[in-house]
Amino acid sequence: MAPLLSVNDLSVTFDTDDGPIKAVDKVSFDVRKGEVLGLVGESGCGKSVTAMSVLRLIPSPPGHIESGTAIFEGRDLLRLPISELRRIRGRNISIIFQEPMTALSPLHRVGRQLVETLRIHQNISKPEAWKIGTEWLGKVGIPDPAERMFAYPFEFSGGMRQRVMIAMALMLNPALIIADEPTTALDVTIQAQIFDLILEMKSNDTSLLLITHDMGVIWDLCDRVIVMYASRVVEEGPVDAIFKEPRHPYTQGLLKAVPKLTGGGRLESIDGQVPSPMDYPVGCHFQARCPFAFDRCRQEKPPLYQPMPGRHIACFLEEQRSEN
Repeated sequence: MAPLLSVNDLSVTFDTDDGPIKAVDKVSFDVRKGEVLGLVGESGCGKSVTAMSVLRLIPSPPGHIESGTAIFEGRDLLRLPISELRRIRGRNISIIFQEPMTALSPLHRVGRQLVETLRIHQNISKPEAWKIGTEWLGKVGIPDPAERMFAYPFEFSGGMRQRVMIAMALMLNPALIIADEPTTALDVTIQAQIFDLILEMKSNDTSLLLITHDMGVIWDLCDRVIVMYASRVVEEGPVDAIFKEPRHPYTQGLLKAVPKLTGGGRLESIDGQVPSPMDYPVGCHFQARCPFAFDRCRQEKPPLYQPMPGRHIACFLEEQRSEN
């Protein structure tokens, strides 16, 4: 079956006073129908820029999509007329932003924004849209939803605003949801409630591209995971395989830094710092922090090796493993 979304060789740069920087470097991935795909990595690695670029939501200028395609249901989102793309945004692909105040209008009541979102994309009456919006506020854990429909965003806490954004994304029953750290501002109880809603949507064949730095969330929700580091994909595979046998040194370091319920002891950390986008090294971007780096790593960019179906690792160690 063809993937719902297929991103190929996506590269994105930003103009700065010090020159252009490459935020995303030849990133490729597929999102299949009804799956949850996790996109994980440290802050600044290019996760959010990748997702925003798919819907052409990066500010331009200074951002530029240099190359690549994003095929969604047979159409390249990166080349569609903006009028067609607007019809896809929200109805077919919904997005949950990391900071809800950038997406909610401070001048209009929450109920009006929910109703307008529904009526733009669905042929329903205002009373029907109001009823659906109220129901969804209740589903995402907003107390007294009928009353809160009349409130303004500034009258909600940060976590409640985030739940409004989640309701706005889910209520349209889109084919794909792009969620950028959707539960960061929420307490554990509400997180679990939102995750249950997401899994319910998945059972209805909705796909989810989940951007997070939380490996626990990846384990709980995702079918597959893509690991990014400093603008590049370094590893991809099924969640079980990534957690049980991480093969890229960066993925190994991420998992060693996850707290465990048993064993105790100090958490391990990855030595060094993520390189600045203004000064990415030649070759592998992880070379300066990698305990296994050798001369070739400092001279060449490693390709994405495929040692087995469904697994991709951007590390020269894979070549050595195959030779042995």
